[in-house]
Amino acid sequence: MRTFEELIAEAEAVSVDGWDFSWLDGRATEERPSWGYQRLLAERLGAATSALDIQTGGGEVLAGALRLAEARGQAGGAHGHAEGAQGRRPTVLAATESWPPNLARATRLLNPMGAVVVADPDEPPLPFADEAFELVSSRHPVRAWWAEIARVLRPGGSYFAQHVGPASVFELVEYFLGPQPQAREGRRPEAESAEAREAGLEVVDLRSERLRMEFRDIGAVVYFLRKVIWMVPGFTVAAHLDRLRELDARIRAEGPFVAHSARFLIEARKP
Repeated sequence: MRTFEELIAEAEAVSVDGWDFSWLDGRATEERPSWGYQRLLAERLGAATSALDIQTGGGEVLAGALRLAEARGQAGGAHGHAEGAQGRRPTVLAATESWPPNLARATRLLNPMGAVVVADPDEPPLPFADEAFELVSSRHPVRAWWAEIARVLRPGGSYFAQHVGPASVFELVEYFLGPQPQAREGRRPEAESAEAREAGLEVVDLRSERLRMEFRDIGAVVYFLRKVIWMVPGFTVAAHLDRLRELDARIRAEGPFVAHSARFLIEARKP
């Protein structure tokens, strides 16, 4: 393994724009939820005439789902299947994002696919009219503003999303910040479901899983914390140099640092 200094320098230099984690290939792993969010989103996009993706990041997840929806439609049409008619992109397609580097990246990626990408501060109100969309989606939103989601959904429309669950990757968070008992209580699926119902939505699906993660070198840790900025707010190498050195020594001696992500799938329908 390369030296601590080499790994840190590399991880500090690499771009963290967008929501593509391929830089971590071979250096970190994370189990994926069993339900397959992108595939399920593709099915819903293929059946919707209008859709909005909230907090789209760099647009990678939405773009992948759109490609799957189109491929599904082409395959169905080629075989004479009725679902071929559903395998298309929505006629009206929009996405929101707040962080300027991601906004530029998402625009470049999604505009050619027919999506309008709108700058939005991730706080109410959403910049769209009432009952504008059949489908609203989001993968790992910072927060779901349920009243706004309900407002922009058409009657019979659905919100379909994968959220971050409680105490996600807190083994790493608490390594740097110490115990976070209050933060551990946030992002609970039951609480999110209750908020959705209060906004007038009917929760039709709710599933949750905890998934193993491994960080195999200190560079992977630094890259992850630079990219997922809310894990250790204000993270810099300089501010956490001693803890990073200790963790580097631990990984070298004991093997990968193990943490667990929390994910839940939620689907809520507007009556």
